[in-house]
Amino acid sequence: MKITKLFSLSLLLLLITNATAQEFKLGKVSIAELEQKVHPKDSSAAAAILYKKGETRIEYDVKDGFVTLTDVETRIKIYKKEGYNWANQGLWYYNTINLPEKVTFTDAVTYNLVGGKIEKTKLKSEGVFDEGVDKFRRLKKITMPNVKEGSVIEFRYTIKSPTDRLIREWGFQTSIPVNYSEFITYIPEYYVFNTKQKGYVFPKITSERNSRTVTLTNKERTIPGGTQDTRTQYASDKFDYIETKTTYLAIDFPAIKEEVYVNNIDNYVSGVQHELSMITNFKGEKKMYSTDWNSVVKTIYSYDDFGPELNKTGYFEDDLNALLSGVNNADEKIIIILNYVKSRVKWNDYFGYSCDKGVKRAYKEKSGNIADINLMLTAMLRYAGLTANPVLVSTRSNGIAIFPNRTAFNYVIAAVETPNGNILLDASDKFSTPNVLPFRALNWSGRLIRKDGSSEEVDLMPKKASIDNITLNYRINPEGKITGKTRRQLGDYQALITRDNIDSVKEEEYLEKLENQNNKIEITDYSRANEKEILLPVIETYSFTGNNLCEIIGGKIYVSPMLFFANEKNPFKQETREYPVDFGFPFTSRYNITIQIPEGFMVETLPAPAVINMQDNLGVFKFNIGANGNSLQLSVQHQINEAIVSTEQYEMLKEYYKGMIAKQSEKIVLKRI
Repeated sequence: MKITKLFSLSLLLLLITNATAQEFKLGKVSIAELEQKVHPKDSSAAAAILYKKGETRIEYDVKDGFVTLTDVETRIKIYKKEGYNWANQGLWYYNTINLPEKVTFTDAVTYNLVGGKIEKTKLKSEGVFDEGVDKFRRLKKITMPNVKEGSVIEFRYTIKSPTDRLIREWGFQTSIPVNYSEFITYIPEYYVFNTKQKGYVFPKITSERNSRTVTLTNKERTIPGGTQDTRTQYASDKFDYIETKTTYLAIDFPAIKEEVYVNNIDNYVSGVQHELSMITNFKGEKKMYSTDWNSVVKTIYSYDDFGPELNKTGYFEDDLNALLSGVNNADEKIIIILNYVKSRVKWNDYFGYSCDKGVKRAYKEKSGNIADINLMLTAMLRYAGLTANPVLVSTRSNGIAIFPNRTAFNYVIAAVETPNGNILLDASDKFSTPNVLPFRALNWSGRLIRKDGSSEEVDLMPKKASIDNITLNYRINPEGKITGKTRRQLGDYQALITRDNIDSVKEEEYLEKLENQNNKIEITDYSRANEKEILLPVIETYSFTGNNLCEIIGGKIYVSPMLFFANEKNPFKQETREYPVDFGFPFTSRYNITIQIPEGFMVETLPAPAVINMQDNLGVFKFNIGANGNSLQLSVQHQINEAIVSTEQYEMLKEYYKGMIAKQSEKIVLKRI
């Protein structure tokens, strides 16, 4: 970490340490808050969180035992129309037989300044919505009324959870500035939670221990004198325990800024997570939970809708025997089984490592969630004699698993172990191939689980470079009009992305978009090969004409030799970078370009050859051009060898792109003979 970062962090912590908890109360919005036109520390902010306070308590309930109660109150300032979306608030909650949570929004009011006086508009029932998310969760939403530029909105919500094992993550940062954020947990001594902070700025933490008492009441029916004389007697037991109150306080935390090539910005947002590690009951008996990854995966494997699903039989064997008859090669078996599952069972768009319908029903009904499909795939691979196991994954949208916990994962794929390493498979995407997973699953690492309960970390990030080979031949006429032909060959992830882009899109729409992206060229003779042959590269060919691809100045022709394939803007503009650069996969782009010079012209200036190498074999750019009579031959290579580039390498990567773009922008100058 650089000295400037350390200084900034130290200063921030000093300010927080010296700050005292401010007195905010719902319903006490000030005229000064309503009059404020821009955020004092971020004039670009469309809105800001003025105040947010949350408390999570694990408390004893006479009927339900220990439960978790969360109360949150929030005040938000709207500065611009772009901030109106902050008037729409939503909160998901579990809605299952075993975990029926309850969510309630209250004290929801919009404040405006009208004629120098504060006008209040309360949320009415028509602004409250409740809708399903998936089979486990629902979403309670509110839409605040009468929101304008300058409005302040307030609301409170309460979550009552019948479990004592889940404390929700608290975020101290978001896409707008946060003036004040306070989160307090009250945890009895019977519970041990692992806590983990994430992000690049951290709250001040204080804790204190207080004595609490729980009274347990039992009732018994007794017969003291005879069969007709029954009484109910009540017995009470008191338990004294220590409760730990932990306060997290964040003041003036900046908005989190989106940057290019970030897999999930939430991975880097300041927040705190809790994961249950151990419970001790009143008798002193201890029960361990997610202490390490092995215990986590053993717990998951034992779930009825996970491990036992892998052992179910009697639903696919006859079909698979017919497909594999006479096939002995392991690679062929993998392809046949993968393609069969993809064609047999369609993904219903639900994630999850737990089966929804179960593999048998999904096979029969020909649809299922991620677990239904990929646990079925794993079972078939095992039946075919391959060493196959499930791999738990957290998708990009779900974030990176920071520490051992069962809720870190939301996805599962299959892996076949071979002497040359694991072959990763996902049958939920019709364009995936062995070791080419859907982009959503490329999230650093997963956890492979074997039958014996052992597990190991599996690197999900591709190591093989995906190719993009382009052959471009074009002719320039004396008036600067360019006509030419292009052939483009894309492999692996480049092919998967291309197939996704063209799937179910009319060719006319696709070509119109391609023309507009490439300086308004006109495309003819378009053709495509291997669109459905997913083990082969996608090949596109077309002819084109362009009237805006070069300039004529003073009788000379100026043209960028790569035409519309040149990179024009450096995506890496920030002076420093807080997050790794995530390309998703390594790639190699090669361009072989032949240019025909118009009659009556000759070359006045050619760009000089260039090679830009990054350290640690991170990447290379090569540019070489030469003349041969009336034609020019250009060879360009742009290669990035790592899917993820660390923040320490960011400056080098930025300079690499700067140099590459500068070279691609250089013009060929042609003059009349």
